[in-house]
Amino acid sequence: MALLRGRTASLNLFNRLLHHSFRAPNRNLSSVAADVHNQSTIENMKRDLLNLDINSQIGSCMPIASMRIGTFIHNIEVNPGQGGKLVRAAGTSAKILKEPKSRYCLIRLPSGVEKLIDTRCRATVGTVSNPSHGAKKLRKAGQSRWLGRRPVVRGVAMNPVDHPHGGGEGRSKSSGSYGKGSRTPWGKPCKCGFKTAKNRRRN
Repeated sequence: MALLRGRTASLNLFNRLLHHSFRAPNRNLSSVAADVHNQSTIENMKRDLLNLDINSQIGSCMPIASMRIGTFIHNIEVNPGQGGKLVRAAGTSAKILKEPKSRYCLIRLPSGVEKLIDTRCRATVGTVSNPSHGAKKLRKAGQSRWLGRRPVVRGVAMNPVDHPHGGGEGRSKSSGSYGKGSRTPWGKPCKCGFKTAKNRRRN
């Protein structure tokens, strides 16, 4: 209810601003005092619009520099003008941890990673809808096929030519006497905190 009242107040302020700004300029001399009063009213409305709570503008897309600390956002751009890339899954949101006054803003992603984002990048205020999407139970195996999801086969059930975990006697991931741990189908480690992101820092 408070959200509805905030949106209604901001919409009324915006309509009043448009109504006053697009009024016809041809008036009589007797309306000069009324013009001065209207100008002060417009300035007051603009000030109120700037000081409006950002949480009442849920669903608005704007640069991060226009937001406040502690705001929950989603659909975040990585580069200015590129389009939303981060925090787009159902029920997810990110939080602004640092006041966006400098070039970069510190944002905590749903994974817990804190990332510096350019304040010129745009984001949407609020949280993505349908938070119960992950708790949905599929009634049968065919329902996952309706969604376009194909079956997942374990690596230990494959042959050595198909997966690093394949082959051997019993369910062994060691690939013989080399003692390798869990690997992806392409041979990269997938446990023990192995980092796959490229490091932008160069020596």
